[in-house]
Amino acid sequence: MLCTPPPTTGPPTSDLAEILERVLDKGIVIAGDIKIDLLDIELLTIRLRLFVASVDTARKAGIDWWETDPALSSRARRDALAEENARLREQLESYESAELTGAARGGEGA
Repeated sequence: MLCTPPPTTGPPTSDLAEILERVLDKGIVIAGDIKIDLLDIELLTIRLRLFVASVDTARKAGIDWWETDPALSSRARRDALAEENARLREQLESYESAELTGAARGGEGA
């Protein structure tokens, strides 16, 4: 006597790894607003946007803020330090040239 399993009537089951892979491949957006009003006066509005995706999927969507944030990227941190260093060198050169110009003017009158 053969026993056949009953037919399945629901959606096919997926394990967590498959679901996570699919979410990271396609991306998922979760959005919500929190608004606090008191007597029809808006006191606080918080907008939450969450985009869960792989790095490649996020780049395809035009999202790459982690690459330019010095707190998250060592390259961005180095770039920020290089920019600050260049700006400080320019300021130092302008102070030195102003000092030399002032000394030259003061030396002519003496």
